[in-house]
Amino acid sequence: MGLDPAQVEAVRITRGPLVVHAGAGSGKTRVVSHRVAYAVATGAVDPRRILVVTFTDKAAGEMAGRLQELGLPGIAARTFHAAALAQLRHFWPGHHDGKPAPAVLDSKIPIVGRLARALPGGYRFTTAKDLADEIEWAKSRRLRPATYASETGDRTPPIPVELFVRLWADYEREKDRAGRLDFDDMLTRTVALLEDDPAAADTVRERYGWFSVDEYQDTNPLQQRLLELWLGDRDDLCVVGDEDQTIYTFAGATSAFLTGFDARFPAARVVTLDRNYRSSPEILALANRLLAAEGRRKRLAATQPSGPKPTIRRCVDGEAELALLVATIQRLISGGTPRGEIAVLVRINAQVPPLEAALTKAGVAFRVRGQRFFERREVREALRILRRLPAGARGLDVADALEVRLRADLGFDPDGDAVGAEARERTASLALVLEIAREAVARRPAIEAAPEVEAAAGLDARALLADFEARAAAEVEGSADGVNLLTLHRAKGLEWDAVLLPGLEEGTLPIRQAADDDEALSEERRLLYVGLTRARRHLALSWAERRAGPGDREAQRRPSRFLRALEGGVAGALPGPGALPGPRGVRAPRVTVLPGAPVASAAGGRPTDEALMADLRAWRSARARADDVPAYVVAHDALLAAIVEQRPGSIAALRRVKGMGPAKLDRYGDEILAILARH
Repeated sequence: MGLDPAQVEAVRITRGPLVVHAGAGSGKTRVVSHRVAYAVATGAVDPRRILVVTFTDKAAGEMAGRLQELGLPGIAARTFHAAALAQLRHFWPGHHDGKPAPAVLDSKIPIVGRLARALPGGYRFTTAKDLADEIEWAKSRRLRPATYASETGDRTPPIPVELFVRLWADYEREKDRAGRLDFDDMLTRTVALLEDDPAAADTVRERYGWFSVDEYQDTNPLQQRLLELWLGDRDDLCVVGDEDQTIYTFAGATSAFLTGFDARFPAARVVTLDRNYRSSPEILALANRLLAAEGRRKRLAATQPSGPKPTIRRCVDGEAELALLVATIQRLISGGTPRGEIAVLVRINAQVPPLEAALTKAGVAFRVRGQRFFERREVREALRILRRLPAGARGLDVADALEVRLRADLGFDPDGDAVGAEARERTASLALVLEIAREAVARRPAIEAAPEVEAAAGLDARALLADFEARAAAEVEGSADGVNLLTLHRAKGLEWDAVLLPGLEEGTLPIRQAADDDEALSEERRLLYVGLTRARRHLALSWAERRAGPGDREAQRRPSRFLRALEGGVAGALPGPGALPGPRGVRAPRVTVLPGAPVASAAGGRPTDEALMADLRAWRSARARADDVPAYVVAHDALLAAIVEQRPGSIAALRRVKGMGPAKLDRYGDEILAILARH
């Protein structure tokens, strides 16, 4: 069969409970398909009673294809939702006077969006997707509007709890009046059916008696309950997953069912697949180091030959990082790597358009996987606003007028603390629209068609709109075999010869809202782990010391705390080549530092405490002069000494330093952390 010993062990266990902990690139799809084939070939199970459950329709199609190649074209391979909907449609007429099951809504967004626009005050700008996601999360836990507030504890929905509960109830009423089911109802209604109708449950259990569930770490409580109802008092269940790739908790997923499987089934067999068939040893050394930083003992073992060393590069600013990315991509292509085997993975969608512009300028074909930036609703709304700006507005007045309208008409607030992933994406997208507008104005300070007008007049709204439309057209024309641009969430389940991970900075990865939340930080770390393990041969990580933000303000940035973890926990500037040993037989990743920040120079790659104290005192003196206050008002020597001793790496850690009160933290926290990052 061409399987390794652990894979063979899993394949040959055909009865009873089995949990397979399958690391990234360990061949789990091959194991699942071959296990089904082996069970059928040995007579362990009737093929008509098998149900293979996958996480996505795409994965179900791929699994069905694998099984067909193995001579098993009739095996049922479906998602939880597809299997549940088939059962619901079968039993619905018998419970509803012969009427067929209602049609399923394509999306909650149209109804939720209409209700959101009727919310009071600034809440009307709340993104429909964040509200829909919260409804999905709540329904995955079998909550109802009446029980949401009492059973969610301190959970913070996108809008105040009482408004959310009212909106959710209104959504359910509108959906029911329209005679429709939504995506979650496929599961909630099927679970209720099987719980309330023993005869229906018996029929389903007679149909299916042998189960295999892939991506089990992404199972939510509602799916788990459905699986339990399918299973009944039997135990022919195999689950396959990787807790370190749990990145959908915002949708209700939890790895607790995977990690607690053998506790629920004491007789369960446990098989671990830790041989990686995708990535080079150098890439796996980096991925293993990231897990070790969280106290995990898991290690992926390499089977592929040695490859180029991964790089971690510091750039002076965002423009320098873009230049680095383009140069790296061109070098890879020149070296024989196909464009379609190169991927640039980012944390949020708003990081994609600058990459598009840089690649377009360099003549490198690309394609955006997932939702395109210029297709996003808020971006389309911003361009509609731009079309309505006064014809006489020119130059910076255009960008300023656009910002005023974005704030008034769309509730844009670049300094606000957005609640919800989609709200953060929306704010970042609108900020980027303004950044593009200001860059376009700066690039064309005079009107070519009217040279008699003074140069300061600049670009008008119509010309600026044409610039945006050209960018949108280039995005749509993306080449099928071009460089892949996508988010880390969309990258799960995919792989490429070369992966580039830019923007690895505090506030981006991890995202700013995760800084003080241990569970959220763990998920951000898992996102990076997924990114690292998508690469087969080439891996390049980078971050920028400065990056333009909303309103064209350039802000100082600090490297992601995860980069420090990758470098063995060394604080301060990333060390030079060979500063840290890797696992035996694998050299540590090469670190190339671009100009822009001091590099650690003391023994061991870390500056002395005296150097850090000197920098802090110099900062204190400068800050005291700027604020026109005595130096001790900024910080006592004792506080500086505590900072040097503890070397906090985040606002949360700095808050715990004795003497660092809320006022000091708010006024000086970012500046102190920037100094620490340089050391």
